[in-house]
Amino acid sequence: MGYYDDHSPNRSSGQKGKGGIFIASLVGAILGAILVIIAIPALSNNGLLPYTVQPNQKTAETTTDNTGQQTIHKQVAYDVKTNTTNAIDKTAAAVVGINNIQSTSFWSDSDNGDNSDETAGTGSGVIYKQAGGKAYVVTNHHVVEGATRLEVSLSDGTKLPAKLLGSDIWSDLAVLQIDANKVKKIAEFGDSDSLKIGEPVIAIGNPLGPTFSGSVTQGIISGLNRTIPVDIDQDGVVDWQSEVLQTDAAINPGNSGGALINMAGQVVGINSMKIAQNAVEGIGLSIPINSAKPIIDDLEKYGSVKRPYMGLDLKSVDEIPAYYQQEALKLPRDITYGVAIRQVVPGSPAARAGLQELDVIVEMDGQKINDVIDLRQHLYTKKNIGEKMTIKYYRNGKLRETSLTLTSDKIQ
Repeated sequence: MGYYDDHSPNRSSGQKGKGGIFIASLVGAILGAILVIIAIPALSNNGLLPYTVQPNQKTAETTTDNTGQQTIHKQVAYDVKTNTTNAIDKTAAAVVGINNIQSTSFWSDSDNGDNSDETAGTGSGVIYKQAGGKAYVVTNHHVVEGATRLEVSLSDGTKLPAKLLGSDIWSDLAVLQIDANKVKKIAEFGDSDSLKIGEPVIAIGNPLGPTFSGSVTQGIISGLNRTIPVDIDQDGVVDWQSEVLQTDAAINPGNSGGALINMAGQVVGINSMKIAQNAVEGIGLSIPINSAKPIIDDLEKYGSVKRPYMGLDLKSVDEIPAYYQQEALKLPRDITYGVAIRQVVPGSPAARAGLQELDVIVEMDGQKINDVIDLRQHLYTKKNIGEKMTIKYYRNGKLRETSLTLTSDKIQ
């Protein structure tokens, strides 16, 4: 068992040898450390390291022990720069905290109603534009929803009142406006369509509120073009399929609305949510910036998103009992898909196209329409205001066709 066996008969002689080896090892370690300190800057300067290291020598200090012997201490620190640190330096100051402040009413002993403002929630946002003395911040709709007033916290701790310019529940995006006097950084948008699976990304935000403001986590792009079902009105029925990026960079409550950036420090996604289940770990979701750009522009300019409008109240056929599919809708027995019209808004594009209550839409522009989600996806992602759209539908068991010109109004 060598030098560490205390029961060895050669224990005393072994200790003598061990002392010599210990001193030699200590000297070797010191020499090795010195060589590393000398070599790292040289390797860095010759481009042989994946990061740069610059020595930052501090003033030498001298200490004196009890015997009067002086020892000189020289501290050497290194400024390490990598692609990651460079990307964070470029964008981190453009990521802000957002406080959702709401008024709450309570009754005093005098039975007079009083109001009190409380922080109902926190999130993150990204400063993406500065113009005319104002700065513009993109965040999530669910971060600002229900707010009586909004407050933005800059990276240096400065708190500014924020004005909500517009918010969109379907895309989960919102745009705020703040005074630009204290703003020091503006984020640059990248190209989310060029992302590759496995590409490194960094999430920046304020998980769990101010305590962890400016937190940075790193991961990779785990998936592209993921489709996540969303229940907009919380009635238990899926209303929309949100297209998102998947990343394993840690995204926690409070990160919502923050930036997902690439190694160039460009924003490629707006962090939105994570899948929180006991059996799931490392699945964060982010809105691709290319999908967000036109929505951000509309919210900034108009306060809402300009989407094509048909003027219909709809219900998926698969949500309707089979008996009513036959008796009320008069559908052929082999047609178990489509979207039933419950009401047509007078004067709307649908009304002008001749569509009526109980008609069942099964096709748009040659694309099969299985349910309301399919209809919305086609309408909102493939059509523009002013365009014509061809519709096939069933009425009293017979397949018909019509066309309509889309206008801009409230969404379906």
